Amino acid sequence: MASHQDNAKVFKALCDPKRLAILEQLRSGEKCACVLQEPMDLTQSGLSYHMKILCESGLVASRQEGKWTHYRLDPSGRAHAAALLEELTTPTEETSPAPPCCCRDTKE
Repeated sequence: MASHQDNAKVFKALCDPKRLAILEQLRSGEKCACVLQEPMDLTQSGLSYHMKILCESGLVASRQEGKWTHYRLDPSGRAHAAALLEELTTPTEETSPAPPCCCRDTKE
């Protein structure tokens, strides 16, 4: 099971408007960094920063071709992100009684 630190990388990748726009561009297929950079009005270092986060999350994969890096959506990263969201937002059945709560008066 992945740690909370690892799982947070997925949500970090999804919580920035520029990274969401990059993911939108990659939906139509693999793109060279030079193609992603221009419409985003990003510097090379700015794009590199966002792509590092997207790749570390597993949502995007990369490959080198000469001096350029090409990026694409990673199907296994998408499946992991969807499964993670479902797992974290699906209630569990409690098998033990709820512990006492500070907002309940226990001296009744």
